[in-house]
Amino acid sequence: MKNPSAIIIGSDHAAFPLKERIEQELVRLGFQVEDVGTHGTASCDYPTFGQAVARRVASGEFDRGILLCGTGLGMSMVANRFPGVRAALCSEPLSAALSRRHNDANVLVMGGRMIGEAMALEIVQVWLRTNFEGDRHQRRIGMFDRVPPAAE
Repeated sequence: MKNPSAIIIGSDHAAFPLKERIEQELVRLGFQVEDVGTHGTASCDYPTFGQAVARRVASGEFDRGILLCGTGLGMSMVANRFPGVRAALCSEPLSAALSRRHNDANVLVMGGRMIGEAMALEIVQVWLRTNFEGDRHQRRIGMFDRVPPAAE
């Protein structure tokens, strides 16, 4: 049975220090955090950690996840390959809010080399407290996995 107050988090070496700080903040906010790694600054392959988080969000085990790498680009590409995962790369609070309101983003992605700690913590807080609006946005999300026919 999944716990709605649990969040799964992962990063590569480039964003490890920021992941650690975000994890502390999540615990302070009352969340249970599952950290899939990495657990240090030694060079590693970001897809390993992106897949670990995305797989468990896609399965429904976790409602939400957070991923970090140097730019956030690689992690967002990895996570969005999983059906049902809507990973949003956010670099400021407005994109975080809109990713939740309009896209029901269930994975937040940030670039550890792109934003500072204060901005990252603000983005996380906005993302966590913003709800999905549903309505016309739900219809559009339903279109995500439908592949249109090839143009002739």
